[in-house]
Amino acid sequence: MSTTGKTLRSLINARRGTLVPGAFNALSARVIADLGFEAIYITGAGVTNMHIGLPDMGFMGLAEICEQTTRIRDAVDVPLLVDIDTGFGNALNVYHSVRRIERAGADCVQLEDQVSPKRCGHFNGKNVIGADEMVGKIKAAVDARTSEDLLVMARTDCRAIDGFDAAIERAHQYREAGADILFVEALESTDEVRRLPELVDAPLLMNMVIGGKTPIANADQLASFGYGLVLYANAALQGAVAGMQRALTVLREQRHLDEAPDLVAPFNERQRLVGKAFIDELEQRYKA
Repeated sequence: MSTTGKTLRSLINARRGTLVPGAFNALSARVIADLGFEAIYITGAGVTNMHIGLPDMGFMGLAEICEQTTRIRDAVDVPLLVDIDTGFGNALNVYHSVRRIERAGADCVQLEDQVSPKRCGHFNGKNVIGADEMVGKIKAAVDARTSEDLLVMARTDCRAIDGFDAAIERAHQYREAGADILFVEALESTDEVRRLPELVDAPLLMNMVIGGKTPIANADQLASFGYGLVLYANAALQGAVAGMQRALTVLREQRHLDEAPDLVAPFNERQRLVGKAFIDELEQRYKA
């Protein structure tokens, strides 16, 4: 097995509530890895928001997520879980998408059962495809991978449409179809969050959306329930937006901006994160 693939499989099997922040570009991924997080989620919402400037409503395509995955894979050496939304079409499109994402460097692909074009799991107005169609997509994803190192995560958005019990039923079907990890999106109470691992015997991811429909819980508490991964898909994005707004407000009001650590990262810290010292070393090594 690849090192990162083996690490990710170990994390999900441990079921200890491993925190997985989301990255939207290579620098955000480097910040996450530099802070010691063990895995990174490449967020479709984040890529859509940050690179297209649009809401998470199906505007991201395969090319955008492949591009960011390639860049992030080149920047960090931790496991990468990649959001491929609905797979960008039917089961045949899923097959193609998984092959592309695997070559880009993913250790896990996340596929969801929404009708395309999808929307954020915590938006109203979602709809889902039939369970049988999603089972076909999962089987296509499993067949498409060239290595068992690549994990397949199946997400259901059924809770918002057909209720908790229907979501549990879909989770069982998706596991039987070959999904390695299950993701039941947008649970609406602490009781549902607690009961899910009791009802589904499989590695589970719980998504904590700041301002979303699911009550925020401590990762240790989620681990005690039985969750393997705890996702904060857009915490870095929301923090970055808040930081930009704070720094630029000061610039607008004061008409200058000093190197204030509470507002901007120091110049040298920025160079450290992007590996300037290593590039300088390479430049000297290969200098004519």
